[in-house]
Amino acid sequence: MTDSRFLLVGLGNPGREYHLSRHNIGFFFLDHLAGLQGLLIETQKMQGLYCHGRAHGHQLYFLKPQTYMNRSGESVRSFVDYFKIPLCNLLILHDDIDLSAGRIKLVAKGGAGGHNGVRSVAQHLGTTEFARLKIGVGRPVVDEVGQGQPVDQFVLGRMGDAEMSLFEQRKTLVAEAVAVFIQEGVDRCMNRINGR
Repeated sequence: MTDSRFLLVGLGNPGREYHLSRHNIGFFFLDHLAGLQGLLIETQKMQGLYCHGRAHGHQLYFLKPQTYMNRSGESVRSFVDYFKIPLCNLLILHDDIDLSAGRIKLVAKGGAGGHNGVRSVAQHLGTTEFARLKIGVGRPVVDEVGQGQPVDQFVLGRMGDAEMSLFEQRKTLVAEAVAVFIQEGVDRCMNRINGR
């Protein structure tokens, strides 16, 4: 890849009440990725918290939009424009209820699939042509008559100990996926990561 600037975005909601909620899994993994480089995502700029450093031979920007999920695209668009990030070097990390908990899937483009954060990013960028690392959180359990916790309450709910343990185990795979995305591109990353 010719341009050496990459923007890694974790989606979530700001505020203590959303800390470690399923909907904030993007924040969870982005903090880990930055931590691997000895970085903390704590500088405020353009409606987000960010940091930057070098890894895998490239300049990396780590962004956590602070606008609430349904307006995430405002901050993402500002960063893309300001730092001149090619869209092929943008990766959005977010939760996905249609994937079983702990499953990791990279996609090169596509619709929002009901995810308000992804929808906002697509609206503000004017395209769905950007890579996403989907992190499965599963769906709420339903009883024998089909009743269960509403999806919005489920994704905004705090993860349990078993879920936390599962996502701790997936940190290595997510870090590998990001490294392959940066070094080898989205297609090779999909081939290497999806299905594992």
